[in-house]
Amino acid sequence: MSAISWFEIPVTNMDRAVRFYEALAGYALKREDFMGTPHAIFKAEGDDDGVHGALIQDAKRKPASSAGTVYLTTKDIEAALGRALETGGEVIQPKTSIGPMGFIALVQDTEGNLVGLHSEA
Repeated sequence: MSAISWFEIPVTNMDRAVRFYEALAGYALKREDFMGTPHAIFKAEGDDDGVHGALIQDAKRKPASSAGTVYLTTKDIEAALGRALETGGEVIQPKTSIGPMGFIALVQDTEGNLVGLHSEA
């Protein structure tokens, strides 16, 4: 059992945020309305295991770069960083080795959130 069961990334402009995160992740997010709140779900096709989450547009939740950091898995950090820049994001920390655990990078999304990327070594 994972220590994390679900994550949410707050956004103010769902269309803009979905464009950014679909480019960053390399797959389509599934849009849903859950209890009157717009969501865009992270779940790669065929990926039933692991932790999932969503972009969420809720007036009670504001994007922030100083909250906890969610790390999204990617196979190619350099390509993901390029796509982040192309869609209006900012690279905060370039691809950085973390030894045998792989590589990480940090980006600021189009909403003002700090998001991490991780790839295996």
